[in-house]
Amino acid sequence: MTDFAALLQPDRGQPAISIALTDKAGFDDWLKTQTARARTALAAQKFTGATAELAILPGEKADQWSVAAGVAKADSPGTWCLAKAAAILPEGVYRLAAGSPPAAALGWLLAQYGFDRYRKPENPTGARVLLTEDAARIDEQVRLAEAVALVRDLVNTPAADMGPPELQAQIEALARDHGVKAVITEGKALNGAFPMVAAVGRAADAARAPRMLELVWGKPAHPRIAIVGKGVCFDSGGLDIKPSSGMRLMKKDMGGAAHALALARLVMAARLPVRLHLLIPAVENAIAGDAFRPGDILTSRKGLTVEITNTDAEGRLILADALARAAEEKPELILDFATLTGAARVALGPDLPALFANDETLATDLLAAGAAADDPLWRLPLWDGYGEMMKSDVADLNNAPDGGFAGSITAALFLQKFVPPSIAWAHFDTFAWRPAAKPGRPRGGEALGLRAAWQLLRSRY
Repeated sequence: MTDFAALLQPDRGQPAISIALTDKAGFDDWLKTQTARARTALAAQKFTGATAELAILPGEKADQWSVAAGVAKADSPGTWCLAKAAAILPEGVYRLAAGSPPAAALGWLLAQYGFDRYRKPENPTGARVLLTEDAARIDEQVRLAEAVALVRDLVNTPAADMGPPELQAQIEALARDHGVKAVITEGKALNGAFPMVAAVGRAADAARAPRMLELVWGKPAHPRIAIVGKGVCFDSGGLDIKPSSGMRLMKKDMGGAAHALALARLVMAARLPVRLHLLIPAVENAIAGDAFRPGDILTSRKGLTVEITNTDAEGRLILADALARAAEEKPELILDFATLTGAARVALGPDLPALFANDETLATDLLAAGAAADDPLWRLPLWDGYGEMMKSDVADLNNAPDGGFAGSITAALFLQKFVPPSIAWAHFDTFAWRPAAKPGRPRGGEALGLRAAWQLLRSRY
């Protein structure tokens, strides 16, 4: 992983290249403050102060150059305002000409992320270091960058190297780092304790057998919270097999687990005063003679029976067992993350996770947290009227209504069946992937909803 701590350093007045921020609205006034030489250079580079524009300004000597960066709002720089600069400026030490907004520092760090496990960078560049006057928040920004990078790394790793055993290794490493033990339920014990997790994953090779991964951290006297992540390490669709185009990105179907691991890591590193319960059902939805079938009826951990109408709607099955387990400990809050439905992407596209919540205060607080963290969410309703779509003639409910209407809503309603109404619960239907690169956000695995959830937790606890 990128050494983010080396890229954000306290400003003690050491030599550095200055970066001035301007925007389209204030560009003309800002231009008047520049030297004639600088104005000539800006004109030659056709710099207008537009977002993501960069220009090099000459100084009196060759090594006294500075940078002008166009941003959306110069008086309130956003997370990604320095990302392009951090990605393309030469190796060196930089400081902002006016102030050091923490959000901009995060974008500076994440712009230097790279996934190079399988190939060396084509044009390796040295570190671009940003100096900040807000030294007290350096550790926080570095931890947040590391959490986002963890999600990206885990999601980018192909399924051959990121199966249930590798997710188990991740949670065990997290447990060791913080002096607790991970609880792994697998084999015959899984059949009895988490029967839907066992059913979904049983067709996988023995080395990639299904398992439930759990970790409990924090003092028992502190408020109990649960974080749950969908860990489908590869999704073939099962016997309702996906077309090859649909399988192409299914290494990312454990994106919910990646978010849950990263959020738990933030909670533990910050020593938030909570009793944390992390749960990750880890499976591969494979095809073999013993794969679960359309028409099968599964009995969940909670006791509800589920008719399988589509084996490609497997994520909600394993999450249901995990949610039921989390609810047994009576936490005051449950957050779950899942790359659950294509319907959410049709409705909201790749950038906006669909947020569902059974508690109005929680929903309001999460939306506000997303806005504050520049990690937006969009709430969709837990519309009771669609509950009838999940009716089954032979079981308590089915796992995938016919017709495809309101697919993300019916998936969330399915999950809600496994959470008591007395427990505040939010479900993030996230894409965990960026199909096109933007400054600081390369194509590939992405944390979407992570920073919003962390903003909520740190503000509450």
